[in-house]
Formats: sequence, structure tokens, C-alpha cells
Amino acid sequence: MRTTLRRALPGATSAAVAALLAAVLTGCGASEPVDAAPTAVAGTEGRTQYPLVLENCGQQVTVEAPPRRAVSLDQGSTEILLSLGLADRMVGTASWTDPVLEPLAADNERVPRLADNAPSYEVLVGAEPDFVSASFGRHFAQGGVATRERLAETGALSYLSPTDCEGGTSINAGGVRTTPLTVEPLYREIRELAEVFDVSDRGEALVAQLQQRAAAATDGVDLGGRTVAFWFADTTAPYVAGGPGAASLLAEETGMVNAFADLPQDFPAVGWESVVAADPDVMVLADLQRDRFPGDRLDDKEAFLAGDPLTQGMDVVQQRRYVVLHGAEMNPSIRFVDGLEKIRAWYEANRDRL
Repeated sequence: MRTTLRRALPGATSAAVAALLAAVLTGCGASEPVDAAPTAVAGTEGRTQYPLVLENCGQQVTVEAPPRRAVSLDQGSTEILLSLGLADRMVGTASWTDPVLEPLAADNERVPRLADNAPSYEVLVGAEPDFVSASFGRHFAQGGVATRERLAETGALSYLSPTDCEGGTSINAGGVRTTPLTVEPLYREIRELAEVFDVSDRGEALVAQLQQRAAAATDGVDLGGRTVAFWFADTTAPYVAGGPGAASLLAEETGMVNAFADLPQDFPAVGWESVVAADPDVMVLADLQRDRFPGDRLDDKEAFLAGDPLTQGMDVVQQRRYVVLHGAEMNPSIRFVDGLEKIRAWYEANRDRL
């Protein structure tokens, strides 16, 4: 899997492409009306041939023209759209765990936040979207925000991240991975969303930047098979990273072994007895900027580990071998690169005591 991240970059990853991406990420200025014709940038107009037909998680999505009123239901999807320079085509975001990436903050301020967590169907429809994207299929499941069929009745197209799918099954909506996640579905998501909005050059530039950063972050980093437990949330029955998901990808790329690799779910809830028995060499703690579960925030996690009778005696706790990541960096999103870079920084600062 490490070669997946380190494969040779295409010839398009030149200084010109890097400059294009920088312009996309740092663009500013007044937002155009969302119902105006989408604005193209030099080098991107006319690349997509409409109607565009995508096979997306078991459904066929037919895009007749670039969306003008997009809503993203997860932070991962939001940050892709913002990174593609599409703030002027967005009318809502939702489901935030962390602050937005700093280079995207100004554009993010231009887009209404419909909800910190999942919005209601009424709030979503009230934004009058013509395109709804999500990182996690629970939003499109029964009991979620709205099924894809119900959205279609309103005239809105829907798109689910390929990172959450095996065939037509959503992992987050109750499915189980049979194949470990790689970065390829994420790159596919970036390219497909760029194609939907007729900004394919921006998508290629973003993929190239992620590939370059991932290669630099993992070069020379090898934690020698040390075990790691990823704790996402909850002190009662902690949600930890299972074997086949994005967190295990971070572990493998940096030479670690997920202590819960035998569990098939991406983030199963386990007992603290299981964590103590696993006795990981390293713990990755998610610092979630929300208060949905007890222990979402880093201070609460650290206080729990130091004070709980079961965990306080663990060597990893006494030695505080903690890597701190944002929750978004443990999910399958463009933030996986930030996760790799933080693990590298921790490794370089702590290699003498490992």
C-alpha cells in the first residue's frame, strides 16, 4: 500500500499546476450570486462533456450541467469542494468535527453552515440544492438526512464518496469492508467532483499536491511494526479504528500495525478491557472540536486515560506516547496527508524514546 502513495507523479505536476492549485486554494473576493452561470477559469472551461454519467455507489448519476447550488453533508466533502475553488457554487455545509483547513477558511465563511452535525431534511431542502454530496452513507440511509431517491424527487442530484462504498453498499450505513481502503477512491472522488463541476484541471492539481505531500511525509518514516490504537471518541465504550479503514492506512504508511486490525468495522465501539489487553505502543488521540460524545476533546481524553483505574497503568499512558490528530485526519479525506505529516513530526521528535 505504501507504493500507492509513492507512485510516480504525472508530467502535469509541474510548477504551472502547482501555481494553479495555489490560486484555487487562496482565491478571494466577493462571492457571485449562486444562481448565476458558473464561472470558469483559464484551462478548465469546456473540459466536461455533458450529460456526464457517473456510476456512484450502485447508482447512476446523470449530470446535465455544472451544479450551481451544492450542499456538502460532511467536512471531508466540504473541504474537497472548497479546495476545488467552488465556494461560489455552494449553498450549505454540515457535519463538522474540526476547524476547516486554514487555507480554506475565508472561502468557508462565504458558505452557510446548515448544521454543526447532520441537518434535518427540511433544513437541507430549504437551501434549495441541485447537488448534494456526502462522505458517509448514513446521511442517505433510512433515518438519515434524506434518501437519494427522496432527494431526486426534489430535483437534486446526490453523490456519495467512493471511499465509503463497496459496490452499491455504504460502509458507514451498515456495510463491512472486504478490501482494505487505499487512497485511490479518494483521488477518484476528487476527480469526479471536479468533472461534475467542469474544473478537471483543478482536480488534477489537487491530486498531484496530495501525492507529493504524502510521498514527502512518509519518506524515511518507519516505526518498525509498533502497535497503535486510534481512539476517535467516547469514554464509555471507545470508538477505535478497526482494520480496513483510513486510520489503518495511516498506520501502514508509517510502519505501524493497528492493534485492532482484526475488527472488520471502520470505527467499532470496544470495551476498555480490550484496549488494555491490546497494550498498544502508541495511541493516536482524536482532538474533536465538538461535544457530541464524552471525551470528544483532547483534554478530556488525556484526563480519562490518566485517571481511569483500568488505563492509568498502561505504559503508553504513563509514557504519554500520544499522537494527536484532528478527527478529520482519521477519516478518508484530503486530511489524511495532514495526518501523515503529524505522525512524521511526532516520530522525528520521539524516535529516541521509542
